[in-house]
Amino acid sequence: MSVPLQSVQTTLGDAVVGVESPLVLLALPVVVAVLVLLVRYRVRGTASTRSRRLLLASRVTIAVLLVVAAAGPYTVVTMETRGDPSVSLLVDRSDSMAVSPVDTEGLAADIEREGVPVTTSTIGQGTNSRVGDGIAANLRENGSVVVVSDGQVTGGQSLTETTEYARSLNATISTVSPPPTRTERHVTVSGPSKASVGVESRFLVQVEGVQATNPVDVTVEIDGQTVATERIADGEGSVSVSHTFEETGDHELTAEIGGSDIYPENDRALKTVRVVEQPQILYVSRGNYSLQPYLTQLYDVETAQSVPENLDPYYAVVVQNVAADDIGNVDELQRFVIDGGGLLVAGGPNSFENGGYANSSIAATLPVTFGESTPGSARIVMLIDVSGSAGTGMQVQKAIALDALSQLDDENTVGVVGFNQQAYSVVDPAPLSENRNTVEDRIRRLQAGGATNIANGLQGAAEMLGGQRGTIILVSDGADTESRSRVVASTLGRQGIRVVAVGAGRNVNENVLRRIASESGGNYFRADETDRLRLLFGGASRQFQGEGLTIVDSNHFITSGVTLESDPGSVNDVSMRPGADFLVATSDGTPAVASWRYGLGRVATITTYGPDGGLDGLLQQPDSLLVSKSVNYAIGDPERKATGVTDVGDTRVGQPTTVIYRGNSPPSGSDLSFSAVDDGVYRAQVTPTETGFKSAAGATYAANPHPEYAGFGTSTTLTEAVRSTGGQQFERGQAAQIAEFARQQSTRVRDVRQIWDWAFLVAALLLFVAEVVVRRLQVYNGRTRRESGLP
Repeated sequence: MSVPLQSVQTTLGDAVVGVESPLVLLALPVVVAVLVLLVRYRVRGTASTRSRRLLLASRVTIAVLLVVAAAGPYTVVTMETRGDPSVSLLVDRSDSMAVSPVDTEGLAADIEREGVPVTTSTIGQGTNSRVGDGIAANLRENGSVVVVSDGQVTGGQSLTETTEYARSLNATISTVSPPPTRTERHVTVSGPSKASVGVESRFLVQVEGVQATNPVDVTVEIDGQTVATERIADGEGSVSVSHTFEETGDHELTAEIGGSDIYPENDRALKTVRVVEQPQILYVSRGNYSLQPYLTQLYDVETAQSVPENLDPYYAVVVQNVAADDIGNVDELQRFVIDGGGLLVAGGPNSFENGGYANSSIAATLPVTFGESTPGSARIVMLIDVSGSAGTGMQVQKAIALDALSQLDDENTVGVVGFNQQAYSVVDPAPLSENRNTVEDRIRRLQAGGATNIANGLQGAAEMLGGQRGTIILVSDGADTESRSRVVASTLGRQGIRVVAVGAGRNVNENVLRRIASESGGNYFRADETDRLRLLFGGASRQFQGEGLTIVDSNHFITSGVTLESDPGSVNDVSMRPGADFLVATSDGTPAVASWRYGLGRVATITTYGPDGGLDGLLQQPDSLLVSKSVNYAIGDPERKATGVTDVGDTRVGQPTTVIYRGNSPPSGSDLSFSAVDDGVYRAQVTPTETGFKSAAGATYAANPHPEYAGFGTSTTLTEAVRSTGGQQFERGQAAQIAEFARQQSTRVRDVRQIWDWAFLVAALLLFVAEVVVRRLQVYNGRTRRESGLP
């Protein structure tokens, strides 16, 4: 049986009996031994042997009662409770609900005509959609609420957090979320916030809405000049726009849609693009490769055969197929990177293991090591979500966990922890060569139930690792309170424990799982990507077999949005350095692209190459995006050497944005309050109150419409909240069904947990008082003397 890492419990009849701190019980033998010594060897006087034995039994019993009380005894009993049916109707009157109007007053009256009283509360008004806060404030233990809302939250607690809170209270959330009946569209613009002069930039205009089936015209302007006009025939869709900026400075992009709907304010989207001079980079190579002219199209490139004495003018250095002895001033290159510069090393027949890197100081700067790696034993804990949110998807969870297990080499040391609101030890760590069958059997026996607390699960898995470095493979649907799990993941990352998250279940919250993985320095894989685990832990017995290049981590800046079709064919013999990011692998699992931070700088390596020693098809679309993003990663902020306002992000009305200023002192004449965050770096915040292009310390940013006008229709998060808490989804006019559900909910079967430490303390006190009374009576009756010496 799986037991909590923090408690021990067993089943007696219909009740579960346990103690919260079982380690306290280890004190019992010590306490009993001390009492025996005190009673048997430190007594004197007239007390008989029988009296001493009775005293010993009394004192031992008292000690046992006290120790058990300290251990935290508890029982869990399933009980049926009855109550008076009532309906708590929580009404969202925010602007986004205008597309799905509901007569809540009439609904409440109809429910009351069914004989069930109704209490109505407003949880959203105008642009204030703090729906999560409103629901949480009205939840009661074993209670039920009916929410009239679309679940479009614009502030406060998320619905995911509210759902977890409801499950912890054994409360249900039901909804009245009718489908939209009125037309409403909104437009957004995505694309780079910074661009280089003379380099083409791409932007995506997205039109979304509800009941939006009629054609709609989209007009895109840059700095007041129309650059694109297109009709979307289906009423929803996207328009791609490319533009090359010829001047530095802030540029304004506007996308506007025609047609009529409820809110005209979200028919216009705004975006600013800060255009800078092309970053200056140094290209170092002794061969004639096509990478150099490719970089010249995007950056201000200087070429050299070796690294010079001074790299201060450059943002990044690109080294291609150069032996260690020919690189030049390696000490200056390391200083440059440590101080915040970037480095990209492209391999070839004269590079890495072929170029003597292993014996050069350049090796310490790189995210890869050289020569064939020997598979070793990794310490791994598989952390499997067995909470109620897994529900009917538990079979999927177990299948994915077993598939993930099948990717791990026999030399890995693997343990298993299950979790819901707490962590459970399932299998103690042991080499898979010894316990693979046991691990598989225990995973198959897992059953779902309880709330979800990934943070507690992560802490339980870390406890199983015993304070050592290792990896946690988290198999979960991500239905959790994100904020705390991210904090725990970040802490684990600093302790040398990374989290590899695998999304599993019917409704996977990928954002939560991606951020947990990112905070710890790990990876996120979808359920159909578990074969990527072979790249990390496959070893000799389960080597990765792919076709061409495979993206290992699609969440990294370098690989996000990248599609790979080419395969240069050759690769340097390298392996991953601990703590580095494994981004792209070759068909046999060798690292093709890797990155990490070195000092304040960024370093990336591309170790695959073609017959001529160059990057071959990687410089052709769509693969070329991988190369340009690798260089951009190394460059980092293209304005880090500039002064003045170097960054101010676009935002929405009512949401703050951060202004970054670089200089010897904060800007004068500004109404913003700047504070120093680093040497020569100052930060301030500004919150717009109306839409439009705004100015902050001389820089321009866009203030788009309030978030209330950025989403319409019932959110999937609200639907998941209903499913996870056992509620129901109702439609307009279903007053009778709501009343009947309230009657059913008034009779609940629930687990009642009772702490019994007080009972053991009272029993110990009563026994001690009884003993004292008996002894006093013996003295009074002359059967013994006070100086009997009994303790």
